[in-house]
Amino acid sequence: MPSFDIVCEVNMQEVDNAVNQTSKEIRGRFDFRGSSSSIELDKENKQIKIVADDEMKLRSIHQLLEGKFAKRNIDCRVLNYGDEKEAGGNLIRQDVALRSGIDKENAKKITKAIKESKIKVQPQIQDQQVRVSGKKIDDLQAVIAMLKSSNLDLPLQYINMRS
Repeated sequence: MPSFDIVCEVNMQEVDNAVNQTSKEIRGRFDFRGSSSSIELDKENKQIKIVADDEMKLRSIHQLLEGKFAKRNIDCRVLNYGDEKEAGGNLIRQDVALRSGIDKENAKKITKAIKESKIKVQPQIQDQQVRVSGKKIDDLQAVIAMLKSSNLDLPLQYINMRS
């Protein structure tokens, strides 16, 4: 029986490259000269830590990072911006979590959308992914097309297509 998996993953090497390019650009730009703004990646916790002098520089870092993500074909919806916290010396610190895996709530939304589409497939929630199986590959491709056109709040990848 043909099947595929719906996941939400991010390529950490590409994220690392995007963060390094953003950090390099921050060090080189004239509007960041003399500031203690920085950005770094915590690979283990899948978090990006941003430190900026003020709100304007923080927004500039966000734009730089999202631009680098876009150039590397990483969906910006994986960025989950945390609260801005004041750090010592009038600095602003912000943690940005990288989404990975599909949580239960979003998995239920996905399975509900698939069932409401009346396509003859069976979705199953498995840990942090959703497996879809059906009798025809055309039905599976219709599910992928339907999910791509839907307004879900997270980037989805479709892997392990088996016939």
